[in-house]
Amino acid sequence: MKYLIVGLGNIGAEYENTRHNIGFNTLDAFAKASNVVFKPARLGDQCVVKFKGRTLVLLKPSTYMNLSGKAVNYWLQEEKIPIERLLVITDDLALPFGTLRLKGKGSDGGHNGLKNIQEILGNSQYARLRFGVGNDFPKGQQVNYVLSKWSDEESAKLEERLQQCLKIIQGFCTIGLARTMSDYNGK
Repeated sequence: MKYLIVGLGNIGAEYENTRHNIGFNTLDAFAKASNVVFKPARLGDQCVVKFKGRTLVLLKPSTYMNLSGKAVNYWLQEEKIPIERLLVITDDLALPFGTLRLKGKGSDGGHNGLKNIQEILGNSQYARLRFGVGNDFPKGQQVNYVLSKWSDEESAKLEERLQQCLKIIQGFCTIGLARTMSDYNGK
């Protein structure tokens, strides 16, 4: 069985290690732990991980956050992966830092990357792993906040949270969405 695991982020050195790029960071950690390397591909950087008889196609779209749907749709079609085996990893301002929430569907929550994916795919019935980045910013400073680097305190906790993300991705692909949600949400 094939799965498409998409980490949302923006390309370019100025966006590296920013809150908005946690999807890219998560997939980089997954690739490193799996001893695979991302290579440039159509509409993004891509690599393949084999895990317990499953094939996981990891994708970091190069379309910029607000146009992520084009890359997601292309790779779903190219790899012939049904939407039920799509997992999108994204930052979430509504969750405290480090909170991980796996959902099987839902609104875009004001996230432009999710909004574009929903528009292009024509529905919101796909799994997403939301990584809480908190909302510790003054009114009107949301964009600056998500595009800024992690604080020292957040950076110290980031590796452990990324390792938890890897377990959630593996669970999604092996024991399924419902059980993985039960095992990891709120923990």
